[in-house]
Amino acid sequence: MRCFGRQCRGQGQVFVKLVRQTEQKLLQLGEPMTALGQQAQHLLDQATTLSDAQRKRITEVFNAALSSHAHIRKQSTRLTQGQKLFHCKLVNAYDLTIAPILKGKSNCPAQFGRKPGIVSDPATGFIFANRVPEGNPSDPSYVLPLLAKVQRAIAHVKTPLRLRVQSVAGDLGIHDEALRQALHARGILTVGIPKTIELIKAHPSPKEIHDILAAAGLHRIRTPHQVQLACTTGYSRPVVESHIASLLARGAGQVRYKGLEGAVLQQGMTVLAYNGAVVVRIRRQQLSKRAQKFRLLLGLKPPKINEINHPKN
Repeated sequence: MRCFGRQCRGQGQVFVKLVRQTEQKLLQLGEPMTALGQQAQHLLDQATTLSDAQRKRITEVFNAALSSHAHIRKQSTRLTQGQKLFHCKLVNAYDLTIAPILKGKSNCPAQFGRKPGIVSDPATGFIFANRVPEGNPSDPSYVLPLLAKVQRAIAHVKTPLRLRVQSVAGDLGIHDEALRQALHARGILTVGIPKTIELIKAHPSPKEIHDILAAAGLHRIRTPHQVQLACTTGYSRPVVESHIASLLARGAGQVRYKGLEGAVLQQGMTVLAYNGAVVVRIRRQQLSKRAQKFRLLLGLKPPKINEINHPKN
């Protein structure tokens, strides 16, 4: 999970006088909006060269701009008068659901934007599902919808082996007891979801593996080898952070299209480009040591696609 938008940097201090001066300037800047809106509506009604589709589209955009201005003006008026806001301040005129993301960063106490969720393979980093929710929900609420998308995709794969998600790894943000119970009910290990800031053991002892299976109630569903693989997958955060860093390097951190639909579109294109690069890297056998270790634990053989059979004589 990561900020999907711009960031607001500072030391986390709020200067009331500075905020009121800024809001007063915004009120003065937007003062002519009401008169200009009436003139624009009058000109739009008199336009005879526009088709019905064009007129409808312009009217929707025009009404959205006026409603956003009214919302901003109401908030600015309350701030200049020293009154509290009923909810968080509007930070994006194109999308009223975007709210500050208080993540506790040292250099960035409040982030503004969206928090997309992704489900990826730990070995190669291939992304199987992504989601950009509306508003600013909690991190644990992302997990089950993402896994549901993966299960629907697996159902379309025809193979003699029964494919399913065996374990889930994430950061401390998705630590939630209700989520753990829901995942255990589906036969999914949660070894890779940390409970504290301490690192997970990469090589647990047989007794620890037994305790993990007993605590989850998955003795006859998951094997000790699968527990060992889950611990190897989720013992360190770089497994998750490296995939996010690759997405950010391809432009996932800057939304150029407005609104929720624009964010969904941009992240979808970013994921397609990222997965294409992953496929090329797999075909060229350009895998990291961590990916090679995972493939060895999973018993996957490398495809011999670049091998040239030379004659023996």
